[in-house]
Amino acid sequence: MIRRLPPALSALALPALALPALALPALALLAGCTMAPDMPRPAPAIPQSWPAGDAYLRQSEAGLPSVTYRDVFRDPKLQAIIDRAIANNQDLRAALANVASARAQYRVAHAGIFPGIDASGRISVNHGANGGGSLNGGASGGGGDTNTSYSLEGGVTAFEVDLFGRLQSLSNAAFDEYLGTEAALRAARLTLVAEVANLYLQLAADRTLLAIARDTEASALRSVELTRARLQGGIAPRTDLRQAETILAQARSDAAQLTTAIAQDRNALELLVGAPVADDLLPAALDGTEDQLAELPPGLDSGILLRRPDVVQAEYRLYAANARIGAARAAFFPRISLTALAGLASTALADLFTGDAFTWSVQPSATLPIFDWGANAGNLADARAQRDLALANYQKAIQTAFREVADALARRGTIDSQLGSDRALEEAARDSLYLGTERYRGGIDSYLNLLDAQRTLYSARRTLAATRLARAQNLVALYQTLGGDELMEQPPSPRPPLPRAAD
Repeated sequence: MIRRLPPALSALALPALALPALALPALALLAGCTMAPDMPRPAPAIPQSWPAGDAYLRQSEAGLPSVTYRDVFRDPKLQAIIDRAIANNQDLRAALANVASARAQYRVAHAGIFPGIDASGRISVNHGANGGGSLNGGASGGGGDTNTSYSLEGGVTAFEVDLFGRLQSLSNAAFDEYLGTEAALRAARLTLVAEVANLYLQLAADRTLLAIARDTEASALRSVELTRARLQGGIAPRTDLRQAETILAQARSDAAQLTTAIAQDRNALELLVGAPVADDLLPAALDGTEDQLAELPPGLDSGILLRRPDVVQAEYRLYAANARIGAARAAFFPRISLTALAGLASTALADLFTGDAFTWSVQPSATLPIFDWGANAGNLADARAQRDLALANYQKAIQTAFREVADALARRGTIDSQLGSDRALEEAARDSLYLGTERYRGGIDSYLNLLDAQRTLYSARRTLAATRLARAQNLVALYQTLGGDELMEQPPSPRPPLPRAAD
């Protein structure tokens, strides 16, 4: 219904114009609760402590606190490569775009709680007999009057008063999804740092293996030359020469394969970095590189896994699914909408801003679902099922994280012993080759014993390099699987808790 203010109230025209703008935000504050069930953080379905036993570290060393990648990877060259990867990696940029998108979607969802205020102005010109008829402003056959009217309006159209928290629940869900994408960004960054470190170490190991292959090739070439000379002198049979050539051919084949592997390692590293990597930033070998990896300090129990980015992401998805239950519940209750307009209307432009020109209208409406053939009940059941699915995924994420850390700790607990044994094996094989060479030159042993010693040393050196790489990458795995990095930007503080209905 449209009413005009009486002349006696003309002095109150302008203050009254502001009343709807003040009242509508107050109505929006009615949405202070939500019908989503209570959702405390679920208790992790994992033991409170790490596994214990011969394969694991001592209990006091099992839980590890948060560290930065600079604390673990102390090689300045590796740090420089990681910094460039964080700045240029395309996967990280895609994750950052997802965060921006989720933030924008939350803003859209949150804005729906509040009334949107629009303003419009209109000029209407009517021409025709007795002021009616044609609306095109042209002359009609019998002549007539031309009427002009002016109006200026502002107000709210179809604003939903969120009495039952439907819009608030959707806003909460969007906010939790946004926090989940923030955690996904941190997970992508953590994975990127670990992948760069692993590729850097793999490149160093392959260059070490290439050096071993070339050393073996040079040693085998000397054995071939020695055997050929003995064959020409009638001391050694031809079988000795052919046996000597087998280790030479094997070393040359391995050198060619490792040359390819090194080029592929560099290509993969540059893909992660998103730009070419200078030669002076690449490692020459494992020597000096593995020493730049720091041991992780002792600290916390298995509850530290709750800070892993993938676990945090699963937790926020659980909260978002729980919030959607509130929106599904609110759909059973009336939906109240309000349209309120206030403005000025006059047939003369000079009278447009007078008290008599002020008009207002309020049109509340309510919609109550009666028969929906089970649609709302189905939506609520689906929301609850999605919450249960998110809860299962959350618990599985924690269990997976626990298993990954336990595996890394098991490897860490035995790798030093394995490394010591491999060093002893390499030293024994080197001495065996020296003795075998001298005995062959003295005519005491056959070349078969010397060939076996060469192959044993070659295999022992390659095994030792692989174990050194495994030890270095185990430290990277512990850094990654424990999650968290103090250099990471922390996600926004969670929204304050709202009153919620019981499930």
